[in-house]
Amino acid sequence: MSLLQNPGFVPLISPQGEISGESWWFVFRGNHLLVHRDEARVGIPLVAHPSALGIEPVTSQYLGTLEGRHCFAAECDERVEAPEDLRWAGLRSLFGVIDDATFLLAGRAVQIVDWDRSHRYCGRCGTPTERREGERARVCPACGQTHYPRLAPVAMALVRRGRELLLARSPHFPPGMFSALAGFVEPGESIEECLVREVREEVGVEVENLRYFSSQPWPFPHSLMIAFHCDYVSGEIVPQPGEIEAADWFTPERLPPALPHRLSIARRLIDEALVELRDRDT
Repeated sequence: MSLLQNPGFVPLISPQGEISGESWWFVFRGNHLLVHRDEARVGIPLVAHPSALGIEPVTSQYLGTLEGRHCFAAECDERVEAPEDLRWAGLRSLFGVIDDATFLLAGRAVQIVDWDRSHRYCGRCGTPTERREGERARVCPACGQTHYPRLAPVAMALVRRGRELLLARSPHFPPGMFSALAGFVEPGESIEECLVREVREEVGVEVENLRYFSSQPWPFPHSLMIAFHCDYVSGEIVPQPGEIEAADWFTPERLPPALPHRLSIARRLIDEALVELRDRDT
């Protein structure tokens, strides 16, 4: 499997050469994306500019190229209505509905739009910031503070005990869905230290032998998921109140009613472990 999530996409800060023809426009009103209204054709507008749809963006950002076609992220005023045959849709509602390449690029776009919106004024002195040429940054002309898009790293752990996998569910998950454990890295903490701490806090279990699996950007919110397999050492499962609704050991023969969507790194992490366990049994 390719290490690239979206191999057809080439990220760029500015276009190389002139732009002609139609481009993919990821237009947002707040955190809602403009998509086709027809449920059978859920996709984003392919136009030369949003003005062709009767929309004038407040601001726009160049993203790069997807299969050779230019891509832009744009923000419009909160009062703008969707043009005919289009609608505003929350990004979460499109998860698993639009194709994977489009969803991944939409996730990048919404984070860039939100960063640009949130840093139009310097957080240190309040002066209006300016875009910096040649990189994804806004700089304060008064105090020199540079504001880059920020990511929140998250350590994800699939705890294994022989043929068993420790899966848990958050109160916010869809009914019946269980997943791997995960938590945000705290200041001064390594990814590995975070993983051990989060597993201990969320389910009361100690782990060892951490093995890196893969990583995935995740726009809910501005996260970078960093996933590991690890081995159980000791402890009985005690779900953390308010964070973990239920947790248990599962085997390939006895899985929870639902697992995360196939696009998520949690699902790929679980699937790899299940394949390994089933191969070991044959």
